[in-house]
Amino acid sequence: MSKVLLFFLLTWLTGSPIVAIIVLLVIFYVLDRRFIGLTPSIVKPIQRSRKLSRLRQELRLNPHQTSAKLELARLLIEKKQYPEASDLLEQVAAVMDDSAEVRADLGLCRLKLGQLEQGESLMLEAVEMNPRVKYGEPYLRLAEAWADRDPNKAIAYLERFREVNSSSCEAYYRLGQLYSRLGHGEKAREAYRETVELYRGLPKYKRRFERKWAWLARLKKT
Repeated sequence: MSKVLLFFLLTWLTGSPIVAIIVLLVIFYVLDRRFIGLTPSIVKPIQRSRKLSRLRQELRLNPHQTSAKLELARLLIEKKQYPEASDLLEQVAAVMDDSAEVRADLGLCRLKLGQLEQGESLMLEAVEMNPRVKYGEPYLRLAEAWADRDPNKAIAYLERFREVNSSSCEAYYRLGQLYSRLGHGEKAREAYRETVELYRGLPKYKRRFERKWAWLARLKKT
């Protein structure tokens, strides 16, 4: 009802229902980006493209700059350009062979390129080097990669992720998704309930980063 009243108010103020709809969409987008995070950022892709251009220029001037290669590779991963990111990470790994984070990034590229066994091996090597590397994210990515081929293995990895990062609403939400895929409806609903309950118990500073998963879990419960 409040949305309808707001629409009529904006229509009266602007004199156009089309303009009112546009203003409403802008308001909802700003509120979502500020408090929830379900919609994608408009600014982030622009900032990322600028960084990519800057880093490529740096590497043209200094092809052996390892830090620039690593930063560029991670930006390429964000853009889902995994082949190029993988090539760069191979070069970085040759120099930083003791870095668990670099190995985890390379493992992620392998997973995304469909090389599941290689990716799994690299991810497990990363967590062996540092059990809390990337706050347990390798387990989460392994769960995603194996979800279709071996859901039981995926759940096992997700449980391990939950052990490492027990305050992650995303882990509980994705666990619910996997249980749903396996046909375990009650277990899925329980995982979604745990997602919401965990969110309620988080400190305020962390809720901003976990709110998206709590909202999605609420939608799954309804």
